[in-house]
Parts: sequence; C-alpha cells; structure tokens
Amino acid sequence: MLDAKQAMMKNHSFWQYKYGDYPANAPLPEGAYEVDVLVIGAGFTGLTCAREIRKDDKAKRVMVLDANEIGFGASGRNGGFNMTLFGIEPEVTMLRWGKEKTREAQDYMQKAVEYVRNLVESENLDSDYEHTGMLRIAYSDKQARRLKKTYNLLCETTKPGSFEYLDGAETQKLLNCPHIKGAIYEPGTGILDPSKHVRQLKILAEREGAEIYENTKVTGITKKDGCTVVLTDNATITAKKLVIATNAWTHNLKSTPKVSNIQAPIWTYQVVTEPLTEEQWKGVNWAGRMSIEDNRQLVHYMRITKCGRITMGGGAIGIEYNDSKMDLWKDEKVWADLERHLKWMFPSLQDIKIDYKWGGCVSCNTDMTPEIGFIGDNNIIYSSGCIGHGVSLTQLNGRLIADLVLEKDTSLSKFWIVNRTALPMPPGNLLRYVGAKFIEGVLKAVDFYEEGHLKAKTSGETA
Repeated sequence: MLDAKQAMMKNHSFWQYKYGDYPANAPLPEGAYEVDVLVIGAGFTGLTCAREIRKDDKAKRVMVLDANEIGFGASGRNGGFNMTLFGIEPEVTMLRWGKEKTREAQDYMQKAVEYVRNLVESENLDSDYEHTGMLRIAYSDKQARRLKKTYNLLCETTKPGSFEYLDGAETQKLLNCPHIKGAIYEPGTGILDPSKHVRQLKILAEREGAEIYENTKVTGITKKDGCTVVLTDNATITAKKLVIATNAWTHNLKSTPKVSNIQAPIWTYQVVTEPLTEEQWKGVNWAGRMSIEDNRQLVHYMRITKCGRITMGGGAIGIEYNDSKMDLWKDEKVWADLERHLKWMFPSLQDIKIDYKWGGCVSCNTDMTPEIGFIGDNNIIYSSGCIGHGVSLTQLNGRLIADLVLEKDTSLSKFWIVNRTALPMPPGNLLRYVGAKFIEGVLKAVDFYEEGHLKAKTSGETA
C-alpha cells in the first residue's frame, strides 16, 4: 500500500488512499468482440447504466471499459455529496429554461438522491453513507439576501418542507462559525465515500453479468454497417449500442462522429485535515454532521469524513489551455487558500494540520446544464455537464440511459435534458480558454462585491 506522500504524487484522492490496495480487473485481452451494449467509462454513470440494463434484460451482452482503475476519475475523487443541486444554480436554470423545467429538474434531483439512498440501504453497500442533510451558508449580508431569493425560488419549485431558511443565530446553533449570516437547510440529502461507493457499484454490475475491463484505453470510434466499432490498443469491439460515460474526459475521445465539442474540463481542488480531537469537535459544534456549501460564486464545499476529519474543496478553479494534457491536478496556492479559509471559518482550528491534498476535473458545458444526448443516431448516447454536482445526478442518469438503450418510454426517458438543444463549446483551445477565464473573472468579481470587507479572509490573498 502507498503511503500518503506517494499516493498524493500519483494524484490519488484521499478516498482512494483511505481505501487501500484495490485489485483492478484485467485489461481487455487482444481480440475482436461483438456486444449488444458497450459502455465507455466505469464511473457512477457507466456502472449504473450497465447494471440496470442487465437487470432488465439478461440476454444483452454488456461490456464496460475504463482507461484507468475504477475510482480514478471524478466518481472516486469528488466530495461525496448526495445532493439535489442541478447544474450550477437554480437561478441559472430558471433564466435559461423557465420555471416549469426548473421544477422538473428539482423533482428529478430529489428522485436522484432517493435513488442513491435506497440503493445503499437495499443492497447494504459499504459506502459510509450518512443521510445528514445540508447547509448552504452566507458570509455577508449581500450573500444572505441573495440566498433568501434562492430559498424562495426553491420553495416555489419543490415540494413543501424540502428546505428551511435559518438566520445567522439559528445556523450557529448547528455550526460554530461566527461569520455566518444565514443558511438554507435541506434535510433530505446525504454524504458518502465516493471511492468505496463506485467500487461497490462495480460489484453490483458484475453480479448482474456486466463484463468490466479496467486500464483499457479507447483509441478510436467509428461507424460501420449500422454498428459502432470501438478500438483499443489491441482489440476491436463491435457494439449495437454505445454509451459514452466519460464526462470530463469526453473531449479526449478520438471518435467519428466527433464528441470533442460537447464539454470542457474544469479543475477543482480539495484538502483534508488530520483527525480532530474530541475538544476540537466541541469547538466547531458540528454535531449534526451535515454537509456544507457556501453561497459564493466560486463555491467552497465541506463535510466530515467517517474517520473524523474535515474535508474542504472548491474556491478557485483550474483551466487548461491545452486540455488534452489533463494535468492541472496540483495547485499549491489553491490548497493553501482552502486551508486558510477553513481556519477562518473555524477559529478554534487554527492549529489543525492538513494531511492530504488532491485535485480533479468536472464536466462543464456552455449553458451550465446537464445533458444527455445522441450522436449521429440513437445508437450512440452520451452524458455530460454535471458541473461538479454529479453524485446523485449521474447515478439516476445511468438508469435513464438504460431506458434509452432499451428503447423504453418512461418518465425518466422523457426528462427534458434528453437530446435537448445544447449550446456548443467555442471551437479551438484559445476561444475555449478565453471564454472560461472570462466567466471565472465575472464570478470572482461578484464574490468581491458581496464580500468586500471579508475579501482578505475568504479569497486567501492574505493571512
């Protein structure tokens, strides 16, 4: 087993490191294969899709390929929030798609959270799942006013009792952070260990009969005689149906029809503390163990681990000019900013040490809305645009895609993100990079406006 320093140098997430030795499946052997369904990407989406297809139709041969070990991508390195946030913000969904579609999106996300929770409980999965609820917190009066508008919109578009608004004093009874001005509390959400969970999904998919091969990189995708032909370094797979479940890595697939312009990867970073002492836990008064996001544009997210640590992520993001490299996982400045912000939030933790750091990328598209679509014909299906809120979303999306593969007319397959009119990403590295940096600049400007008197502490520019 790798020690912590070795694991960080390989960009293993804390969850992967904590998991310990993992016996990956063998790569796909040399040869030619014919399958009913091929899934590229063995994360939450791909494994769920494969499992659900096999559950519904045992006659289907379903194969899953992943370029790395299962859990290396976003599904094994995210914050582990089983949450109902759709896209980037409900206001953005409302502005782009209107109230009725926003209501449908919120309903879909509440179903997604329950889908994950029910799966964990019914299958007794070793996912360290806790249904502890979530706080969305504001640090300034301006943020609190905007948060109250978000709360009103959520109340208009979700079933009664889904959310509760708390003022600063009420919130501080749940969390000893003196800077909080208000919060939205959502009881119906949870947290899990993503690396444990995705590898539990692998077990379930194999139990249903899906064939899973790890460390098998796809080198090409073409169409031939009504089927899709997928190439690896030493194998050829002819598939009647293809599911592309690579999310933030989709642009690197060499394929015809092209999938490179669907989304772009944005990097986010996390740190995790040493285990807190009993006295330190008393100081932060986080007894409810609810997950937390703040109401910044460049959001911070934080939670308690099963092993008694605090993990925090978010803040500044990473954007690559040449995103084919996919190597922006390390950013010491962002990691330092996260540590500083954690200690600003909880003054009683000034001496806490950071034990582990890592980074990963999320799938972003132009209109900040998740999408599931077809490429060329209905036999190639892709999913992208989780915007960093994909733990619950991607798993229910896997069930939805299974319905599309099996050509079922269901309430899920009718969800409006399916084959929606998507805005293409700007062509070329330069335009994409400039556009992303412009959006990042706007988000920073809003945070500065709302947190002017807090800027030195919340942005990490000074100690």
